[in-house]
Amino acid sequence: MPSGILGWLLIGLVAGALGKLIMPGKDPGGIIVTILLGIAGALLAFYLLPLLHIEVRDSTWQAYAAATAGAVVLLVIYRLLIARRT
Repeated sequence: MPSGILGWLLIGLVAGALGKLIMPGKDPGGIIVTILLGIAGALLAFYLLPLLHIEVRDSTWQAYAAATAGAVVLLVIYRLLIARRT
């Protein structure tokens, strides 16, 4: 169960790895960037879910799902921005 930002950061590490499994392929930054995007996706979920009146306190799998979804969204945006640059 995530407890504050530290819990979401730890979930973000796992979410980054799950995001890489969901969206395989060659990324310019490799697995390190993907894990950092997972952490950023988890923090995005941490701040966005309360604004949407969604609580994840009762179940950890919801926190992992939210963080993974945030990681996948950020990975898609990252790939689009990098593809546009090259």
